[in-house]
Amino acid sequence: MKTYAYIRVSSLDQNESRQLKAVQELRIPKRNIYLDKQSGKDFQRDNYKKLLRVLRKGDLLYILSIDRLGRNYKEIQNQWRYLTSELEIDICVIDMPLLDTRRYKDLLGTFIADIVLQILSFVAESERDNIRKRQAQGITAAKANGIRFGRPEVKIPANFESLVKRWRNQGISLEQLLKACRISKSTFYRRLREMNI
Repeated sequence: MKTYAYIRVSSLDQNESRQLKAVQELRIPKRNIYLDKQSGKDFQRDNYKKLLRVLRKGDLLYILSIDRLGRNYKEIQNQWRYLTSELEIDICVIDMPLLDTRRYKDLLGTFIADIVLQILSFVAESERDNIRKRQAQGITAAKANGIRFGRPEVKIPANFESLVKRWRNQGISLEQLLKACRISKSTFYRRLREMNI
């Protein structure tokens, strides 16, 4: 039997240290800790897939909380069954002792674990939906306050039209024009279309 841990954060700028600290206290070898910095909307995650390939019958998998496994109600249920029934591993959710498959092997224990899993899976997906709604509301409010998203617009020089005329008359090369305007080729052609010159 080997012991593993799975850690997930939703984006590259999020910090996994809280989860890492919890699994390090369990003395899980570093090579057996799998980390993804990716959304929990599905299970198409590189390190999660690698973890599935190494798990063997009787192994033990730790996760800090069920929402670290995923944030999709149906997929969490399916993965839990796949891990426990098909791969025949044990799972321990550190923050929820009722979700420790080593302890409750009888029918009542399985029934209680199933109910808890369904509730926590529902909460995980609901929170994901709420996060998306809050993001959309925040973006709408920011735009209403004049905040722009994306790259800042590239300004073209006042003599752009005259430079274009020189380029068309072969007075300067495209590279010279781009350098003088400090713009990329794609920006140049886009501006030509927009300005209709």
